[in-house]
Amino acid sequence: MTALTMQRPDDWHLHLRDGAGMAAVVGFTAERFGRAIVMPNLKPAITTTALALAYRERILSALPASSRFEPLMTLYLTNDTAPDEIDRAKDSGFVHGIKLYPAGATTHSDAGVTSIARVDAVLARMQQLGMPLLVHGETPDADVDVFDREAHFIDTVLAPLAQRHPHLKIVVEHITTGRAVDFVREARAGVVATITPQHLLHNRNAIFMGGIRPHYYCLPILKREQDRLALLTAATSGSPRFFLGTDSAPHERATKENACGCAGMFTAHAAIELYAEAFEQVGRLDRLEAFASHFGADFYGLPRHRDSISLIKEPWMAPMSYAFGDGSVVPYRAGAAISWRLDTAAHR
Repeated sequence: MTALTMQRPDDWHLHLRDGAGMAAVVGFTAERFGRAIVMPNLKPAITTTALALAYRERILSALPASSRFEPLMTLYLTNDTAPDEIDRAKDSGFVHGIKLYPAGATTHSDAGVTSIARVDAVLARMQQLGMPLLVHGETPDADVDVFDREAHFIDTVLAPLAQRHPHLKIVVEHITTGRAVDFVREARAGVVATITPQHLLHNRNAIFMGGIRPHYYCLPILKREQDRLALLTAATSGSPRFFLGTDSAPHERATKENACGCAGMFTAHAAIELYAEAFEQVGRLDRLEAFASHFGADFYGLPRHRDSISLIKEPWMAPMSYAFGDGSVVPYRAGAAISWRLDTAAHR
């Protein structure tokens, strides 16, 4: 296959940051996707509907005038989130999920939830209103091995939570292990997962090829080859429980290339192209459209897009960096070839 046309996809897990950095990267997503679930882990965090509205307006103002991209906002769940804030979020029409970060689990998660019991009343209200819970599914405890934190969280927190709130819609974000694939596949109705391109394309060896490679460090961390293969099988299976979420997370270069580098990989510059590579590896390009354009929209109760995008099988070189605020961001596969490219001349 040398060309591929599909209904315009959506990104169901995206970090845009804020300010000049956000303005520098949002165009990559808007060019490829119709909508994106925007993460709320800014400094300060987006904890209220009013803050989400202001952030949404900043995103919209940074888009080209002709763009039809729609940011779908989320709130950052804290120990102090009140059930009536969920009412305001639901009534707003622009907040589409509440994000659970276990405190200390990832970038800017220090204000996250310290005990799931403290937010049980909020989860009950979310269940009542049909507001999805978006979960960073890792145990942050220092005595749990970093490669086992997803499985530990599923067993000790997520599985009991899903049983305790049997009608709560749950998105297990950026799953990385065979254990997570099995959990989602076998879970009750209303439990789904997003999968990133990097976890489909790489195992943990990528972090250590020829030395420490900070631009391959993300959380959840890349896992074993058997886990990558399990994810690839799930993503290409045609099951509506698994759909696209890039977790593209730009960091200024200096914050990645230092003694305590930030977690996150910037993939928005070639996001849908990278998924095409992964699906092509297993001869399943015919299932990319459903994974990228149908299943997420259906889960969130939003219409599928009527327009389309096209990809061409034509290698191009990712640049060594892009501008990012006052500095730069190193993209995934910087200086190397990406085998598919977006057909920017196609207007449908």
